[in-house]
Amino acid sequence: MTDPKQGPHTHLPFDATFRATFRDLVLWRRDVRRFRTDPVPEKLLDDLIELATHAPSVGFSQPWRFVKVKSTERRRAVWENFAAANAKALENYDGQQRATYAGLKLAGLKEAPIHLAVFSDESSITGSGLGRQTMPETVRYSVVAAIQTLWLAARAEGLGMGWVSILDPAAVTRILDVPSGWTLVAYLDLGWPAEEHLDPELERHHWEARHYTGDLVFER
Repeated sequence: MTDPKQGPHTHLPFDATFRATFRDLVLWRRDVRRFRTDPVPEKLLDDLIELATHAPSVGFSQPWRFVKVKSTERRRAVWENFAAANAKALENYDGQQRATYAGLKLAGLKEAPIHLAVFSDESSITGSGLGRQTMPETVRYSVVAAIQTLWLAARAEGLGMGWVSILDPAAVTRILDVPSGWTLVAYLDLGWPAEEHLDPELERHHWEARHYTGDLVFER
């Protein structure tokens, strides 16, 4: 909302109700792996991506590139890549931890109506390299900021999103046939969640406990 007395570019402070709601949004974001198969309107996805492009980027480089994966063959190839990587990951665990891992649902690739790959275009000259001469990895960090913005925006619309990291990024890049200067940052599945949970699945299934703020903040 703009206050005419303060000019068109002045933003009023967010009120207490908004701040509490925003906290709920962050807490309920969750990495969703169980989806209904109901379609998601294309315009809704486009609106979410547009909002995500307002995330901060180093040097205003705007390096994010979004690929809607609609091809049945490519989706199947990505799922097969996940299945192979997941089976290989299972070999790293033994005993109860192995059994727990085997019981986890770590991707919703088969059910999710939307597959979205997000790349960093590291060949782009947008921004003229400002801010990334000493930390070139900030280009990818910028893409991550866009992904988090997308995640929160999707949750606000009632959509769930999952980030599938159990993949061979080089193979997925080949499957999607994107320009050579693009680096895969995330493969996402999106859709209407089949169930709602406030706690993360990995915490719920006792894979890992949450670390609280006091354990993670230091002074020097």
